[in-house]
Amino acid sequence: MSYFRKLDTKLPHLLELLNREERWLIVINADPDAMASAMALRRIMIHRVADVAIARVNEITRPDNLAMIRYLRIPMVKLTPTVAAQFDRFAVVDSQPHHHPLFRDLSFSLVIDHHPLSEKNPVIADFKEIRTEYGSNSTIMTEFLYNMHIRPGQLLATALQFGIKTDTASFERAACDVDLRAYRYLSKFSNPALLSRVARSEFRLHWLDYFSKAFISMHKCGSGQYVYVGEVENPDILVVIADFFMRVHEIRWTAVCGVYQDTIVVIFRGDGVTRDLGRYASAQFSDIGSAGGHKAMARAEIPLEKAAGRNVELFIFKKLLAPRKSARPREEAKP
Repeated sequence: MSYFRKLDTKLPHLLELLNREERWLIVINADPDAMASAMALRRIMIHRVADVAIARVNEITRPDNLAMIRYLRIPMVKLTPTVAAQFDRFAVVDSQPHHHPLFRDLSFSLVIDHHPLSEKNPVIADFKEIRTEYGSNSTIMTEFLYNMHIRPGQLLATALQFGIKTDTASFERAACDVDLRAYRYLSKFSNPALLSRVARSEFRLHWLDYFSKAFISMHKCGSGQYVYVGEVENPDILVVIADFFMRVHEIRWTAVCGVYQDTIVVIFRGDGVTRDLGRYASAQFSDIGSAGGHKAMARAEIPLEKAAGRNVELFIFKKLLAPRKSARPREEAKP
């Protein structure tokens, strides 16, 4: 029995795109799943095109992401117009062209993703593979490597395992059988010690101050908990806190709010059973900002000016408790 589905009809189409005279740039919104996917696509392309590089649109500050880059030796540059001008073709993995403003400036020849599709923003590319039922994009890339008979090296296999681990929350979030099979297959080639070292690099020492604020500011919000931590140096801190609270037995879902520069950011995490957080976030916040995501994880971003001088903590709390409205499509914001 094969580990994965056959890609006999897709591989020829993909390989037709790869010209030895062209330079490719893989563009990502860097997180573990995106970085691992980019590494895998780079491995597929590296001997088939003139050059291939990886560029990120975001700043990377989370300790686990930084540890992943350092220990797994991921080569990346920041996307700028100067960088983009050096390449002939562009690919995006673990995202779709409408997910980030900087993506819209590029014409993508290749898109591989697992996030929900948007009727308002159809994906247009020479090659696209979008598997919304998969828990991680790293699973899709593992399938491609397997079908192309490419044995992943130790660093690549470890990166793909970490990508699957983070996007499925160690299979506690939405995933399917193929995610588990991919993780098991990659374990033949990965380094468990490296994987553990990267996975444990979750916090910075001064982040404990934010945890202290979070513990003090917890508010009951229906079946969940609302937490406000004030101004943050990076919204990734809110993600870490939200993930932490989901380890508490009594908490079914949580909304962690903070202010980053001129934006109010709300991170949602849940058990995937109590309520559909993607729809909930969209229903409560899409009228004043961007909001959406998956059933167990979502995000909302609201311009600070929308609070109009009001107490931000109370303003967001009231929005969370307000009667639900009809939700807009939940792909507007990526969690």
